[in-house]
Parts: sequence; C-alpha cells; structure tokens
Amino acid sequence: MQLYFSGESLRNTQRSLRLIGIDVSYVTVYRWIGKYVTLMQDYVEKLQPPVSDTWRADEIYVKIKGDMKYVFALMDDETRYWIAQEVADTKYKHDARSIFRKGKELTGKKPMKLITDGLPAYRDAYLKEFWTLKKETRTEHVNTIKLAGNMQNNKMERMNGEIRDREKVMRGLKKRDSPILKGIQLYHNAIREHQGLNGKTPLEVCGIKVEGENKWITLIQNATETINRRAN
Repeated sequence: MQLYFSGESLRNTQRSLRLIGIDVSYVTVYRWIGKYVTLMQDYVEKLQPPVSDTWRADEIYVKIKGDMKYVFALMDDETRYWIAQEVADTKYKHDARSIFRKGKELTGKKPMKLITDGLPAYRDAYLKEFWTLKKETRTEHVNTIKLAGNMQNNKMERMNGEIRDREKVMRGLKKRDSPILKGIQLYHNAIREHQGLNGKTPLEVCGIKVEGENKWITLIQNATETINRRAN
C-alpha cells in the first residue's frame, strides 16, 4: 500500500515485493489494494472527523478507459480533510447535490462558508442543499476564485495534483469505480504527512490519531475489529 500510493506503479511494487521474498503478480497487488482500500475507507468514513465551518469544492478531469471524466472533490479548508468525492461524466451538467449531501452525512454538519469556482453546478447544488431563508443559518457561497488573495483555491489545486501524479503513473484509470481514487483519498487523509499541516495528516489535525509506526496496519486492524464487533 505504501509503495503504490507514494508513487510506484503496480509492476514496480511487484518487483519490490519480490526483493523481500514475496513473489506475486501485479494483478494480485491490485486485488490487495482493492480489498484493503475498501475495508479501510469504510472504517474511516464512519469516524466523523470534526472539520471546520469552511469547505472547498473543485473538479479535475481524468481519463477512465480512455474517456474524459471529472472527479468532483469536497475538502475542509482548515484541516485539509478530503471529505467526499464522486466521478461525473461531465462538469457542466453534473448534479453536485449528491457530493454536498454526502459531505453533510459524513461530517454531521453543513459548512457556514463554501468556496468554489464559478461552475453553475456548484451554485445550483448550493441553493438546494445549503441555502436557507434565515440568514443566521445560511451557508455563504464564495464562487469568485482568483489566482491570488484570500479566495484563491491553491489548497484544492495541491490536492488535485495528488490525483494527477497518480494518474500519470497509471496512464489513466481502468474503470469508473476504481478503488485507486478512494485509496488516494485515504492516503491523503490518514497516511500522508502534509507540510502545510506542520507534518501532520488531516485526520490528526481533526484530533483523530492513528497509532503505531505502520498506519496502514493500524487502520486495517481497526477496520477488521469494527467489523467483528458488529458481527458479534
């Protein structure tokens, strides 16, 4: 998991495993990634991190099976916690209400400020999910992103760069529901230490610490224990 999500390809990960006596195919590595990303992401999404009252949304195009698609992402401004994501066929006709709704479900709240670019899909979704008649409960929508100043979107652009870097190694995604996008989100939130967060992960900034030297193993163990408790 660490080799792959820190930048190696499936085949390079396979070669590295072979050096320590684990001889498996790159297809097996991909299956492991799919299995454990799903397990860990389901666990992390139930932690309900205490994010701030300012959220950012943005979209980035990616190639899936050779076709151009868009990944819509929602991120907390203060902790840089990647709250939610979804894949859309188009950016202009996409209904962004679903990602805003998912953000509310996962965090148990709505933002008091939403920062986006001028894409009409965000405005339409904001009016249906966050706008209220009462001014004191109404989310402020800032949709005039600039290259400089307080309303620039550099934080989202840096996160988009993480997706772009992974996509280059993969030469595009193979399917729409690929576990790789969820894995990038998991790596961003719980594993990768961010310089802009003083060497902490977004999950740690939210006050949720993943114990142990190997955070991948800790997350897998915690997720498995949670499933076992529910089964019993």
